[in-house]
Amino acid sequence: MTIDSGFNHITVLLDEAVEALALRADGCYLDGTFGRGGHSRLILSKLGPQGRLLGFDKDPQAIATGQALAAEDGRFVIVQRSFAELGAEVAERGLHGKVSGVLLDLGVSSPQLDDPERGFSFLNDGPLDMRMNPDQGISAAEFIATAPEEEIARVFKEYGEERFAKRMARAVVLRREQQPFTRTGDLAEVLKVANPAWEKGKNPATRAFQGLRIHVNNELGDLEAGLEAAIDALEVGGRLAVISFHSLEDRIVKLFMRKLAKGEADNLPRNLPVQHKVFEPKIRLIGKAQFASDAELKANPRARSAVMRVAEKLR
Repeated sequence: MTIDSGFNHITVLLDEAVEALALRADGCYLDGTFGRGGHSRLILSKLGPQGRLLGFDKDPQAIATGQALAAEDGRFVIVQRSFAELGAEVAERGLHGKVSGVLLDLGVSSPQLDDPERGFSFLNDGPLDMRMNPDQGISAAEFIATAPEEEIARVFKEYGEERFAKRMARAVVLRREQQPFTRTGDLAEVLKVANPAWEKGKNPATRAFQGLRIHVNNELGDLEAGLEAAIDALEVGGRLAVISFHSLEDRIVKLFMRKLAKGEADNLPRNLPVQHKVFEPKIRLIGKAQFASDAELKANPRARSAVMRVAEKLR
């Protein structure tokens, strides 16, 4: 497996995310979404000899890049796990409650999107896969071939926010009865024809493809589990920074942080006897949501939907 796939990746909100972690030279940090290591390399450049960084990723190509970095820098370790499992990994390493900061940069990386063989995009025809770890789970092609029409429609609507989910799912099922889908271009063409109202400047298959990718990789379920695990792993005063790229992700992050910043009692029935500490916030929000600067948007248009939210653990 080669490390340099030939597909470039520009790290979004690079300086802002690392600054948000309020790094200590001797701190222990987690990069829950290593990707091609942009954030990790900058973090390492600011850590001292006693600092530690643990990276997570599902993608075999990202792991290869991470292993090369680990060989160069003994302060860094990479593990092939979802960040949803960071709690177990941290516990195994005796780091529970000792982590100084966690960074989650959600979604897919440019190398994943730009490599047709990964099957994430309809822009270049490739195998209909979409798995971040091609060795685990079922591919998008398998899901499309076996799922009931109602389930396909649910995925398009719930995860892709596609208005015409039922119509598009019906078109997929009718076509698969004649010939199975194996290529991204083939599926995109069927979805395009089934979509009666194209959005200006957006491929009509965009939302359905997003829904499929999120479902195949359990992205929202992993996010909910990862947020809980990250807060538990942090030491008091530790920071959590999360970069989202679409409204479904950001809504989960925003509501999660808002709930913990208000205190758990805010969500309990009135007049229920509770201990005093449930009224105390578990985190405090650090600043407002941050977006890419005009300069970054000019250099990297894919940053246009990025939003970062930051919290600090209080107890």
